[in-house]
Amino acid sequence: MKRRRGTLFLILAALLLLLTACGGAPNVDWELTISGDVEDPTTFTYKELAKMEQVSLDEILMEKSTGEDEIRSWSGVELSELLDEAGAGEFSTITALAADGYAIEVTEDELESAIVALKDHEDWIANTTPDKGPIRLVTPETPANRWVFQLTEIQVNQ
Repeated sequence: MKRRRGTLFLILAALLLLLTACGGAPNVDWELTISGDVEDPTTFTYKELAKMEQVSLDEILMEKSTGEDEIRSWSGVELSELLDEAGAGEFSTITALAADGYAIEVTEDELESAIVALKDHEDWIANTTPDKGPIRLVTPETPANRWVFQLTEIQVNQ
C-alpha cells in the first residue's frame, strides 16, 4: 500500500511538472545587459524578461533585404521600460549587440514602439527558431535587416 501511494505521488508530481512546463516560458539560460550611458547598468535574465509585462506588436511589416517581405506579430517587453530600469536618460542612439558579434547602431527615433521580443506570433522564439532567439530586438520603424536576433546587450550612447 505504501509503495502504491509513493508511485501515485511520483506520477502526480510528474504530471504537475509537465503541465507547468507547457504553459509557461521555456527554461532558457540567456541574459540581456543594458550598459553604456546609464545610471545603473542592468542585466535581465530570460526568466525575468518573461515575467515582465508583455506588449504585442500586431501585423508588423518585416521589410527584408533578401526574400519576400512578411507580415508578422511579435510580443515582448517594451524597450523603453528596460532602458528606464537601467536609468537611461536622454540619448541619441543605442548599439544592439548579438551573440555572434553582430552590432548595429539604432537612433532614438527608430526605436519608437521597439520591443525585446520573446514571442513570434504566440510561440516562444526559443522553442520555434532557437537559432534566431531566444530574444530579438524588433524595431517596427526600421527594415527587418536592422532587427537583432540573439540579442545580448544594448549599449546606450549619448
